[in-house]
Amino acid sequence: MSRIAARFAQIRSEKRGALIPFLEAWDPDGATSMAILRGMPEAGADLIEIGCPFTDPMADGPTIQLAGRRALDAGASMAHTLAMVREFRREDDATPIILMGYLNPILAYGPPRFCTDAAAAGVDGLIIVDLPTEEADLIAADAARNQLDIIRLVAPTTDDARLPHVLAGSSGFVYYVSITGITGTRTASGDELARAIPRIRAVTDLPVAVGFGVRSPAQAALATRHADAAVVASALIDTLAASLDADRHATAGTVRAVLDQVRTLAAAVRGG
Repeated sequence: MSRIAARFAQIRSEKRGALIPFLEAWDPDGATSMAILRGMPEAGADLIEIGCPFTDPMADGPTIQLAGRRALDAGASMAHTLAMVREFRREDDATPIILMGYLNPILAYGPPRFCTDAAAAGVDGLIIVDLPTEEADLIAADAARNQLDIIRLVAPTTDDARLPHVLAGSSGFVYYVSITGITGTRTASGDELARAIPRIRAVTDLPVAVGFGVRSPAQAALATRHADAAVVASALIDTLAASLDADRHATAGTVRAVLDQVRTLAAAVRGG
């Protein structure tokens, strides 16, 4: 059983929702990002999503765009991101790690080598934002050979006819983009989630995670009342950014501020 499947099975047995916090690799620097990653499981992260910095993150709002720019300015590369996961696995062999990013850096790295190196580092799943189902053959076989889950994105605009096509070959969990638009903007209402999530469950047994626009503990709890997990990204990056000094460098309170917010979100998800 994969780490992702094992973790969701555990969460189901505990009859609760899951928290999936996000961090951008190397934002604002390698050491700070690594400290946040190491601290997330103890703070309540059930799975962790790591953003792969890219120059043209078309699905991301200003918050994550700026995080990616800080990371690239600090020298981030795909090799650095994989090295973070490898270092994390020295201490934690249970928490699932999902890389979220765009196709271009993977093509530049080379899909076969990327999947081999990602699996060797300890990556469990991939969310490739701009990879449509029709072009999944660019990486699907290499991912399968390396037992990497390909986690598909479903949006409010994915109609009933396309939904089974999008989810064919999906594994790990389904990432429900709960709004139309970029990350970190508005949040889906309870009524919207009550309509959307059953549509997804009708065509797959995979867990469903709700992301894009989940910012507060209350919103995370609401998401897990309807789905299996809440993904929180921009709110955590905003907290990190607010802790930086005038030169965009980490301060003594940066790691603590982010992990304290993860603890608050985790408590809300478990309570909800």
